[in-house]
Amino acid sequence: MIPDSCKSPTLPAKMKEAPDIWNDNSQPEAHSSEPQDKVSPASSHYSRHKRTHTGEKQFACPDCDYKTAVSSDLSKHKRIHTGEKPYTCPYCDYRTGKTSSLSRHKRLHVGEKPYSCDKCDYRTGDASALSRHKRIHTGEKPYACPYCDYTTGDTSALSRHKRLHVGEKPYTSKHKRIHTGEKPYACPYCDYKTGDTSALSRHKRIHTGEMPYACPYCDYRTGYPSSLVTHKRLHVGEKPYTCDKCDYRSAVSSNLVTHRRTHTGEKPFACPDCDYKTAVSSALSKHKRIHTGEKPYACPYCDFRTGNTYSLSRHKRLHVGEKPYSCDKCDYRTGDTSALSRHKRIHTGEKPYTCDKCDYRSAVSSHLVTHRRTHTGEKLYLCPQCSYRTGDTSALTAHIRIHTGEKP
Repeated sequence: MIPDSCKSPTLPAKMKEAPDIWNDNSQPEAHSSEPQDKVSPASSHYSRHKRTHTGEKQFACPDCDYKTAVSSDLSKHKRIHTGEKPYTCPYCDYRTGKTSSLSRHKRLHVGEKPYSCDKCDYRTGDASALSRHKRIHTGEKPYACPYCDYTTGDTSALSRHKRLHVGEKPYTSKHKRIHTGEKPYACPYCDYKTGDTSALSRHKRIHTGEMPYACPYCDYRTGYPSSLVTHKRLHVGEKPYTCDKCDYRSAVSSNLVTHRRTHTGEKPFACPDCDYKTAVSSALSKHKRIHTGEKPYACPYCDFRTGNTYSLSRHKRLHVGEKPYSCDKCDYRTGDTSALSRHKRIHTGEKPYTCDKCDYRSAVSSHLVTHRRTHTGEKLYLCPQCSYRTGDTSALTAHIRIHTGEKP
């Protein structure tokens, strides 16, 4: 049913104010009795508009089932089949079959971000990106799976999800390159090559510093969409990765993989220089510095260097006097989490470190190490003044006072 207001192809007021859009700079009569060789813009707009009511799609693609009510849309669609990309970027080699895609792309060069969120500071050069972003605030998920109850605010996410149901695996070229070793995509800044265009895009951001993915809740930005997804979980408290052995939950899938090794005992990361093994790759990297002596992390206040970022953070607190960790039983505060754990055992009486040779127990791991030397007879610490040796640093300190005459 066509509304009465749509039944006459009269010109809208705004079009009447701009007569230069017509041929010969004249505005045709809406109901001319003279024969017309060309369809006037008024009647063509009217015909196209009517199709929004009738659902008629008279323009059909000869290569697939695509149909549309707009001839220009068909022209753009055909480029999918022909591969034609007539629109070129004036700043780089980018080509596309759509003017809208070219406009969006050029904004990456000029930094233009005309679309802004009315709820936060987010800005973008892509209108569709703004629409997706706004759903973070509204919680809207308009795209529904036809096979289950899954809904999402992202059409690409829905497409990926539906493949789980139909078993579709449309992408083979990228996988084949794993076997062939082909890497046709090269970085213009360095020797990096890859078989994956998205991997190349991510890599180039190392050189350009581009961080197009912004957190809607804080100032965090990243060059990786997956990093943004993980980061946003810190704000919303989402922890989708759960352990099937205990109550552990995590916002990061790799953390769950590492956690599961506490149940299996698996330690896949081995030191090539000694028997050390660990379940955490970063722990192995830190351990290797024991052998190499590498200390890449430097204190900005003194000459202290360390191979461990945690040690550097703890050390810097000595300079600034920061003590962020506090005991909930007394006024004790410290800049070291492990020191707080040891302190709390004064209140609880807990002694988790046990000797496997006798009944000795301790609240401090280093005390257990020292105790074990009473069983092994190991005496690591040597007096610089005489032949005295001991397995206890405090005993060595007391002994040296015999030579120095120092009274504690």
